[in-house]
Amino acid sequence: MTAGTDRARCATVATPPGPFTVVVTAGDDGRDVVLASGWTADLGELLPVIHPTLRPAATERVEDLPVLDVVGKFFAGDLAAIDDVPVRQRSGPFLTEAWQVLRTVPAGRPDTYAAFAVRCGRPAAVRAAANACARNAAALFVPCHRVLGSGGGMGGFRWGTPVKRWLLDHEAEHARSGA
Repeated sequence: MTAGTDRARCATVATPPGPFTVVVTAGDDGRDVVLASGWTADLGELLPVIHPTLRPAATERVEDLPVLDVVGKFFAGDLAAIDDVPVRQRSGPFLTEAWQVLRTVPAGRPDTYAAFAVRCGRPAAVRAAANACARNAAALFVPCHRVLGSGGGMGGFRWGTPVKRWLLDHEAEHARSGA
């Protein structure tokens, strides 16, 4: 897709930590592909985080998207529901790979930035690992909330540490219960 040529759809759904908006485009297989998502009802907060070569020229707000069913399942306790949702992000080789690696961090067992750097195969790249989390446009589907400060603190989160804390607690509860 080239900049300014694609159309996207977006929808917002209520979730326990707040309104969650997702921006999708059609994938080659006809499935929706997430370009951006996060805890906001303001599309203006999401569009700028989409890489310029992926950013749609037009975005249509719709009432419902199939991916919102997956979001509902996640919040109902099916933590694996988000695992197979297609996501499209673009950057340099390290960030692109780090975003894929983020999808392997198990729910209920968060990494530190240092452990995430090791998981990425670059143990000395702790700042780069943190940057991958900060630049992630597809929150929830690429679960950057599962990475904590190396001292065990919350670290940052684009959508606020209260949302991050809620997600971590939700995942810990449902990972323990096997729900």
